[in-house]
Amino acid sequence: MSTASLSLTPEQARAIWLHAQRLDETAPFGAGADAVKLATEHLGYVQIDTIHVIERSHHHILYTRIPDYQLSDLEQAQSQDKSVFEYWTHALSYVPTSEFRHFLPAMEQRRLKPHASFAGIDADDYQALLQRIRKEGGLSIRDIDDEVLVEKTHPWGSRKPSRRALRWGFFIGDLVISKRTGMLKTYELAGRHFGWRRRPQPVKEQQFAQYLLRRALLAQGMVSLDSICYGNLQIKPLVKELLAAAVKRRQLVPVHIESAPGIQHWAAAETLELIVEPTPSSRVHILSPFDPLVIQRKRLELFFGYTHRFEAYVPADKRVLGYFALPVLMGDRIVAALDLKMDRQAGKLLIQKWSWSEKKSAPLKSAIEQELHRFEQFQKQSMRARPSPDT
Repeated sequence: MSTASLSLTPEQARAIWLHAQRLDETAPFGAGADAVKLATEHLGYVQIDTIHVIERSHHHILYTRIPDYQLSDLEQAQSQDKSVFEYWTHALSYVPTSEFRHFLPAMEQRRLKPHASFAGIDADDYQALLQRIRKEGGLSIRDIDDEVLVEKTHPWGSRKPSRRALRWGFFIGDLVISKRTGMLKTYELAGRHFGWRRRPQPVKEQQFAQYLLRRALLAQGMVSLDSICYGNLQIKPLVKELLAAAVKRRQLVPVHIESAPGIQHWAAAETLELIVEPTPSSRVHILSPFDPLVIQRKRLELFFGYTHRFEAYVPADKRVLGYFALPVLMGDRIVAALDLKMDRQAGKLLIQKWSWSEKKSAPLKSAIEQELHRFEQFQKQSMRARPSPDT
């Protein structure tokens, strides 16, 4: 670690990250579909997940930062405004359409070196599928009912061979998901969906590294090599060079948390200029386990001293926090984890388990219960908005 590294208290480090995540403001991005666009551009990605014991993670993450969020806001941003699109970051996510060209190299790499799961796709059948979409418009797997079914090769797979071909077209960039209803996806030709006259030019590897650094600085405020390259480990050498060059130009300052001097971080000089002594806050957020603040577990533990366990795939008798535990952020502390489930028939949010990571108190519990009431209303409006088929 550089001897010039600036030492920050854990409280200061958390304040930088929480501000970068816009969790220290009430409605930082406004409302409506434009807020979805702005939030996704700022966060860099909004992770998608299928688990539906409560509203799905992508809606939950947006709701956390857009208090008046409606499910239709994301639908409009994706299908009408086309300001966000789905692709793979460290997981399937919504990402800003303005950054599409940064994902083109990965698409081309997948085309040249397809994953084993795509082996055996018939080239003529695939071209026929593209031609059908070109002729009929966007298709979902439910629209294709004229093929011979096969045995599943994966528990989450499909007996329809066309599902694999649709996914292949998505991963190599020929197709884009133009609409999502629950987990039912409609696939459209990428060029027609975006209205391109000419496909964007893919970035070079150096530009992709710059994009990852820029994205991390915006959404994290204080970054490490691991946090920048999360899900993109192969790019670390290039990012390391960019960090050294930015320090040399005095654009970035080496910093560390005083309790962990061996773990190097960097922050923009202007970010450090804004540091003030953090003030106590009673703001409560019930976070998705896939929230950008939570998903990098080691970083979460380093900054907050809290270890989160995602136990949906852990045997029931070995769970500690519960099937789908949600960290509860109060001010700059994670004070509890709640295993929640929505009883959609009764229209009630059920607390399966309440685990405290700080000493339980009546005022603390009351503040969380107040936020739980608001969270339940979000679940109800989501239920009213539309049915959610799982396909």
